[in-house]
Amino acid sequence: MSSLDDSLDEERLQAQRRLLIRQRVRLMVNQYEVHAEAPDGGEGELLAFAQQKRLAFKEQVTLYSDDSKTRPILGFKARKRIDLASAYDITDAHGQPIGVFRKDFKRSLLASTWHLEQPDLGVVTGTERNKFVAVLRRLWQFIPYADSLPFAWPYHFDFYAGDQVVFSVEKKLGFRDRYVVEIGDARLDRRLVIAQAVGLDALQSR
Repeated sequence: MSSLDDSLDEERLQAQRRLLIRQRVRLMVNQYEVHAEAPDGGEGELLAFAQQKRLAFKEQVTLYSDDSKTRPILGFKARKRIDLASAYDITDAHGQPIGVFRKDFKRSLLASTWHLEQPDLGVVTGTERNKFVAVLRRLWQFIPYADSLPFAWPYHFDFYAGDQVVFSVEKKLGFRDRYVVEIGDARLDRRLVIAQAVGLDALQSR
C-alpha cells in the first residue's frame, strides 16, 4: 500500500466524529463493519472491515479499508495469550505501534473497565455507565445456554480523560450487535477508538 493510500485512509478516519459499528455473525467467523454516519443517520461509507475466526481474538486482529481485505489500516494483538489481563498492542498499517488497550480486571468485578493509551494523549479510562446493566450482563452468563446468545440489552461505555468524556460506545437494543461511537475529542486517534470499540465486543466476556 502506498503512503498516499495511508494518508487518505487516516484522513478519512480522523475526520469522523460518529462511527457506526455492526457485527455480523457468519459460519465460523465474526465480521465487523465500521461505517461513517450518513446524513440521514444510517450507515454511510465503509471505513474499516475485520473478519476473524470465533474464539481467535487472542491472535492478530487486522482491520482493512474494505471487505476485499487488500489494504490493512490497523490491527491489535494480545501481548500474552493466556493472561486475561494482558494488554493489546494496537498497530498501524505497517505494524508499527500506535497505542495500547487493556482490561482492568480488578475494577471490572463490578463494572467492566478498560484503559486506552495514546502516546501523545496519555491514558483514557472507560467504564460501564449503568451499573444495573453491568450486573445483569454478569448474571446473563450463568443462565443455561444463554452464553451462546448475544446480550440483547443495550449498554454504554464512557471513556474519560480526567473528568471529561472523550468518547463513548453505545450498544443498541437488539440481538444483532450494533454500536454507535461518539467522539468528543479531536485529538483522539480514530484507529485506537475503533480497535477499542471492536475489542469491547470481541473480548467483553473474557
